[in-house]
Amino acid sequence: MNLKQLSELLGLSQTTVSRALNGYPEVNEATRERVLRAVKETGYRPNKAAQRLATGKAGSIGLVMPTAPGHQSDVHFGEFLAGLGEEAVRHDFHFVIMPADPDDEVAALRRLAISGNVDALFVAYMRGHDPRLAMLKSLSMPFVVHGRSFGSEPDYPYLDIDNEAAFYDAARLLLQLGHTRFALMNGPAHLDFAIRRRNGLIAALGERGLELADDCTSHTVMTDEEGLIAMERFLQLPDRPTAILCSSTVLALGAIRAVNQVGLKLGEDISLIAHDDVLPLLKPENFSVPLTTTRSSLRAAGVRIAQRLIGTVKQVGPFPEQELWKTELIVRASTGPVPQS
Repeated sequence: MNLKQLSELLGLSQTTVSRALNGYPEVNEATRERVLRAVKETGYRPNKAAQRLATGKAGSIGLVMPTAPGHQSDVHFGEFLAGLGEEAVRHDFHFVIMPADPDDEVAALRRLAISGNVDALFVAYMRGHDPRLAMLKSLSMPFVVHGRSFGSEPDYPYLDIDNEAAFYDAARLLLQLGHTRFALMNGPAHLDFAIRRRNGLIAALGERGLELADDCTSHTVMTDEEGLIAMERFLQLPDRPTAILCSSTVLALGAIRAVNQVGLKLGEDISLIAHDDVLPLLKPENFSVPLTTTRSSLRAAGVRIAQRLIGTVKQVGPFPEQELWKTELIVRASTGPVPQS
């Protein structure tokens, strides 16, 4: 079925049907619902090329995917994309993914923006003093940042979680349990979330006159293998830490393996709190010792960013320019009182 046939079936002009499908505010809600119901019943799919000619919109969100030999894929990003895609499907929006060398992201974003193939952009893996921001702000195209850029002026649209508060609160819990020897398993040191989580931990320790030792800090890609390696190193220290903060349940998976290998008990000999991005295949409550976590859904963040981008393109809104979500601290069995020497 084409647009003309759908219009004849409904007894409406092609222009009205097209405007109803594309979210124009001048189409009343009853007509829009009637059109959408007919679309569902008939299986009609708009011709993207014709739609673009009629509306000047591509119906697409653009992103640059850094990739290069040796550059590891990330399960966390996949979960975020699932949320973005979930919302895009509801509005018949597409993704345009441009692979690029990690050192060429700024130029790749510019090429994608001027290609005419996308209506809006989003960026992730934000860094301190991120060079992509100046370029994005120079474009006449909507964009939303997932995260923030530490040290940059916060004058751009973003959605982020309060990473500093998350790890401050987690550290406070462990301090209240009597722990004084802390270690941090974090993401790559240049990434904004890692900077802020470290700052949150350091702030909580500083209130008690404590410091985070350099040999008790690990900055790596967030895989279970790196979690295992980092925890093995921490456990070999003469005065090993009794409280561990992990930036991901994936890191925690490897860390716990190292704890088990030396015969220590999680929640008794060592307490551990991990950040839970709500990854469907790695539920903290299903670990052998259920994990205490700071929790915020990456999929929900993907849905929300898609809502904001698509809503802006369709001129539906308004939406907040900046959103900072609080995490939830969920206490389970992996945290306990400091062990008595």
